[in-house]
Amino acid sequence: MKPTNVNAQELDAQVVVQAANLQMVDPKVFTTLENDIREFINGRKWTDDNFKLEEKVKCNFQLTITEEKSATSFAAQLTVQSSRPVFNSAYETILFNHQDKQVEFEYVEFQPIDFNENTHMSELGSILGYYAYIILGYDYDSFAKSGGDAHYLKAQTVVNNAQNSRVKGWKALEDNRRQNRYWLVEDLLSNKHKPLREAYYKYHRLGLDMMDDNTSTGRSGIWSAIQLAKATNNSARNSMAIDVFINTKKSEIIDLFADASVTSPEKVRVMNAMSNIDPANIQDYQKINNTLGGGKGGSTRGNNNNPFSGTPSDRGGVFDLNDMNKSGGRK
Repeated sequence: MKPTNVNAQELDAQVVVQAANLQMVDPKVFTTLENDIREFINGRKWTDDNFKLEEKVKCNFQLTITEEKSATSFAAQLTVQSSRPVFNSAYETILFNHQDKQVEFEYVEFQPIDFNENTHMSELGSILGYYAYIILGYDYDSFAKSGGDAHYLKAQTVVNNAQNSRVKGWKALEDNRRQNRYWLVEDLLSNKHKPLREAYYKYHRLGLDMMDDNTSTGRSGIWSAIQLAKATNNSARNSMAIDVFINTKKSEIIDLFADASVTSPEKVRVMNAMSNIDPANIQDYQKINNTLGGGKGGSTRGNNNNPFSGTPSDRGGVFDLNDMNKSGGRK
């Protein structure tokens, strides 16, 4: 029997703090910081839902210190990534992949990281709390349509509480490129981005999760998701949420549709759609059509470029959809 704990926290985060060329601070401080961040993320209950231990959302936080402003004040870049398992597969798909270059915070060794979702207590606490809710939003969206609403709304509350902060990353008008924490959650909650939110559900629940049973059905679900992403891109230009989708899914989409079992018409339509969404990387999407797809969408097993190659027994059965509720969402 699998171990269960109805009070298990939702996130299983790996944390790395990198700090090179230090002038003022003892490197041991950043070891303490790394441990504090890990305990902050993994030790907190972020939702009212019940998670089993094996249902925790795997995620990675890499904090790279870029400047020592003082002995207790730092500028940094934060890379955040989260993933989820695919049904009846040992494969884990990336859900969220983003680098935040506007991180500034105060940290005194051995002082707790302060956070309250209803008030802005500290930069570091608010930034980590914001991304915890964003990670959960993407995870829930992948299991149920608009499943992430409650978590995105909490992330938006964190943003609203930080509007008086002197640190960049929280305000609408400080970034003409619409590429900061304000704009990501604003996009995710806007009506124009509803198709993109549905795309995450179709891509994962009706796409990847179906691949083991029938690869053609799975790819059809992913193609539907790409069409929704394209529709969002056409109506919401300069969308940060679209940029996150591209950064997260580009390589996976190329691998899935470059498979030799994919028909040439399928390859061309995916290549054209993704090139429309992401014209800066047209050459990358041309890799999709580098192999001729002459099949009728049969099995992809045996193709080393495909994440679902191999037999079911090779890939294991690590994800049980019976643990999800009838709507496809988390409990």
